[in-house]
Amino acid sequence: MPRLNRTAILPFLNWLPKQTRASVGRDALVGLSGAILALPQSIAYALIAGLPPEYGLYAAIVPVIIACLWGSSWHLICGPTAAISIVLFASVSPLAVPGTQDYIGLILLLTFLAGIFQWLLGMLKFGALANFVSHSVVVGFTLGAAVVIALGQLPNVLGVDVPGKATALDSLLTLLRHVRDFDPASLGLWVGTVLLGVALKLWLPRWPTLLLTLVLASLAVWLLPSVFGHVQLVQAFVGRLPPFSPLPLDIETLLRLLPSAVAVGTLGLVTSLSIARSIAARSQQMLDANQEIRAQGLSNVFGALFSGYLSSGSFTRSGLNYEAGARSPLAGVFSALWVALFAITGSALIAHIPIPAMAGSILLISWGLVDTRGIRALWRVSRAEFAVMALTCVATLLLELQTAIYAGVLASLFFYLKRTSRPRIQQWTEGDDEVLRVGGSIFFGASHYLQVRLQRTQGQRVVIEAQHINFIDYSGVEMLHQEARRLLGLGRSLTLRRARSPVVEELKKLEGADKCPILFED
Repeated sequence: MPRLNRTAILPFLNWLPKQTRASVGRDALVGLSGAILALPQSIAYALIAGLPPEYGLYAAIVPVIIACLWGSSWHLICGPTAAISIVLFASVSPLAVPGTQDYIGLILLLTFLAGIFQWLLGMLKFGALANFVSHSVVVGFTLGAAVVIALGQLPNVLGVDVPGKATALDSLLTLLRHVRDFDPASLGLWVGTVLLGVALKLWLPRWPTLLLTLVLASLAVWLLPSVFGHVQLVQAFVGRLPPFSPLPLDIETLLRLLPSAVAVGTLGLVTSLSIARSIAARSQQMLDANQEIRAQGLSNVFGALFSGYLSSGSFTRSGLNYEAGARSPLAGVFSALWVALFAITGSALIAHIPIPAMAGSILLISWGLVDTRGIRALWRVSRAEFAVMALTCVATLLLELQTAIYAGVLASLFFYLKRTSRPRIQQWTEGDDEVLRVGGSIFFGASHYLQVRLQRTQGQRVVIEAQHINFIDYSGVEMLHQEARRLLGLGRSLTLRRARSPVVEELKKLEGADKCPILFED
């Protein structure tokens, strides 16, 4: 009977016993800096998702611990993110009123389903599927999500009560009908927060500027009650550890949330793997994509049971983790523990944060999502990929966000198939032979293009230089047999030169090796 591999089930046993007192102390300090960054971000992201603020803290505790212990990256830190939060809000807000217990239950159920989907992908070793969401789709989606987030915060900026809508365009049109009812104090507080945040970012780039702006805005409200006394504050909550949350498991709700769970789960995986790979390239670490996907799935499955909504890789927190010198994934575990400590002891402080100031912080976060360098690079390198990015961005603004992700993926696949459907063909003559060198696979999308080129040949013997043909499917096999029989009827022939053995085997299967109308030569 084979022995059970403990490190396969508990991968943290590979690195945890190797830690020293010095490395643990270093990771504890790095985790504290990560927690300071995570606190205002997590609260802001929870508000974006339509959740009470404490759920942002819950999402930065249990999911982070599980993802760090079961993942393969040394530096990846997970937790709530802006893009995931806005997708969750768009997916669930049509089904329940944001902030209510029904809404919270649906968000956690959606998180649970997305976690199951991610875990299954990892168990089936389908990690490569995440690569089908191209970088251009991610760039376009995050650009659109940044605009959606900013539009979603405008009611808080103006101090008006506007019902949420399914798309950004609907939200903007609804807001324009209420824009004259704006509150000058709320708008002024928002402007001050944004200007202060930008200034602190320029002057003190290594400081927790987001936290500082919220503290200063809260002090302004407290010191000037005559001016800001009516401004809405963040909802207070009881300080405690993440509570257990039973999920509403009825079939109709499960089926309704499943498409959104697949979309947001895929987006989370793509984001996490992209961040992990970019940091691993700098730290010279080898990643196990399937282990990372399983860890993401487990973190969301168990996170949902303990009130944590969907988490994925955070670029800012992961980058800080690497730059601060984290020695192991324990830094992420310590970060979650520091957040847990604050969730218990510091909940009363959150109730002093003004909503317009939080909206200003969220605007700065959403601006940080925009990958201007990536957009410029797409324009210079590939206009097709730029078109995919632009289409995804526009779809994010006009459609529901999970639909926009699918639209971007389909656009990527369309351009990929369009490109591969016209394999590179070099053509020349050698005496009576007409030679075509095919650079690409012969599959259903490319077979018609190659067939047209073969039908235009005039040589007595048509030769295909096939050493670069790695794959051929049934459509390609049938097409080559059909062309070989046509040429034989004209007293000509079709020969494959230097074809790979798997390609030869597929071609001989259709009618048997002795009846194959195609000739082969080395």
